[in-house]
Amino acid sequence: MRCGAACAGLVPPECRLSAAWDEQGAGHFSDRLTIGRATPIVKPMLNNAAVDRVFHALAEPMRRALVKRLSAGPMSVSDLAQPFDVTLAAIVQHLQVLEESGVVRSEKVGRVRTCRLEPDGLKLAERWIAERRTLWERRLDRLGELLAEDAQSKGSAPMPTKRKRS
Repeated sequence: MRCGAACAGLVPPECRLSAAWDEQGAGHFSDRLTIGRATPIVKPMLNNAAVDRVFHALAEPMRRALVKRLSAGPMSVSDLAQPFDVTLAAIVQHLQVLEESGVVRSEKVGRVRTCRLEPDGLKLAERWIAERRTLWERRLDRLGELLAEDAQSKGSAPMPTKRKRS
């Protein structure tokens, strides 16, 4: 079995290298990608600004710490800022980024601004990660099947095709 045929199920068609086969069966690969459609390809992540904002907001350790504190329940900004050794203005700036990303929602009643987690904001990131996980699990399962087929054709003991989830 040639790698080109074996790996066909693992690599999306638009990402495969073009190959030409000579009479002896040797493959010659070009450095260009073969794209089977006439329309331009736009990377999906370029169109996913909401997910980008969530990951940008969660990239900062202080904002992750604020999200962790808010996971216990709604809090006022002053209560939220209490354990941190930064100014209240810095906490407010971090909260603004979290609000713009949709991870946190706040409301002001009188002089007190109360913040709470917005589950839909975190669900965007969860959904994005789950999609990638599913894709890679399928690819790894297919690779395991191919390795097991290859091992059986060579007469060695078959490898397990499904891995245990932890």
